[in-house]
This record gives sequence, C-alpha cells and structure tokens, in this order.
Amino acid sequence: MSGDGRTERGAQSPPTARDPRSQDVGDAVAVVVGPVLEAHGLDLEGVELSGSGDATVVRVVVDSDTGTDLDDLADVSRELSTALDDTDPDPLGDLHYTLEVTSRGVDRPLTAPRHWRRAQGRKVTATVRTDGGADEHVAGRVGRLDESAGSVELVVPARRGTWDVRALPLADITSAVVGVDFSSPGPTELALCGLDGADARREGNR
Repeated sequence: MSGDGRTERGAQSPPTARDPRSQDVGDAVAVVVGPVLEAHGLDLEGVELSGSGDATVVRVVVDSDTGTDLDDLADVSRELSTALDDTDPDPLGDLHYTLEVTSRGVDRPLTAPRHWRRAQGRKVTATVRTDGGADEHVAGRVGRLDESAGSVELVVPARRGTWDVRALPLADITSAVVGVDFSSPGPTELALCGLDGADARREGNR
C-alpha cells in the first residue's frame, strides 16, 4: 500500500550557515536521509522541496521491492526528522518545514533498472530511440529485466490474441510511464512476462 508520513518541525535557533533556499539543499538532505532509508530497506528516489518560508514542504520519495506501508512510512519520517535535526550544520537551517515521506507511486517515470524490475507485468508506454534517430512509441507489458545485458523485455500485442516479446536496450529508452490497466492479463501473457498468477496478484497489491 502506498501512503506518506508527515513530521512538522518548528523554527530552530541559532540559524546555521547553509541557506535552505540554495539549489543543493535537496542533495544535502539526501546525504543525511539516505543511510536511514537504506537501513529500512528503502531506496531514495528523490528529495523535493516546495513552498516557501514556514510553508516549506520537504518531500522524501522512497520505494522498495516489497512496496511501502503507511505505518512504516510514519515511523521512518520520525527517524528522518531526528537525523536532520542532529546533523550539524542542519541542511535546512532554521527553517520551519513539514517533512513528508511518500511512496514513489506507479505514475512516475521508469528511469532506473529497479523501476523496470518492480513494474514487471504492468502496462507501460515507452519512447525508444531507433538507429535512424527517430522515436518509436512502444506499448506493452513489462517482461524480464536483464541488468547484465542492459535490456528489458516488453510483451506487445500482435495479431489474433498473440504477443511478441521485444528486448529493448535500456539506453535507447528515452521515456517510459506505467499506464492504467483496464484488463487482467491471461496466463499466456503472464508467462511471457515471466510471471504467474500469484506474482501478478502480488504486484497488483503493491
């Protein structure tokens, strides 16, 4: 289940040397929160800052192979808040901010090999750069990821209820997003994705 954990921090004193409005604040926050997330088996997907002044929101986006749980994210949020407060200098200075820890969500672009692995069996639309330099749009279900070869399989519809399996080099995929799935895949399509029925149900509940 996806969700988020929120922690609010009031103004701190004295102010620290780092300007919380600087562009490298997200990177500085990532350095602090990364080890805490790793200890919980979570990947840091990004740090996003929005708002300004006392309305600033620091959003830490996470993901994992087993999904995320709302209660777990709330616990992690408290740990991250403590870690940030204990860091000297505090990467957020004396700013009053709200810390949110949220799951990556299925609507974010697939930009790393782990994203493809976790999207196995899901419908995606990918833009692929061809040898001639033109873009090709490919829609299908995510199949097996071969990280050693740097490629991922897409199971794409063919004629008369059949499917083709295309191996796409990850380096040639310029964009990819998970789409809305209005139908459940059949056993043949699942098998081509490298999954069975139990796998599909587990992925659907993430």
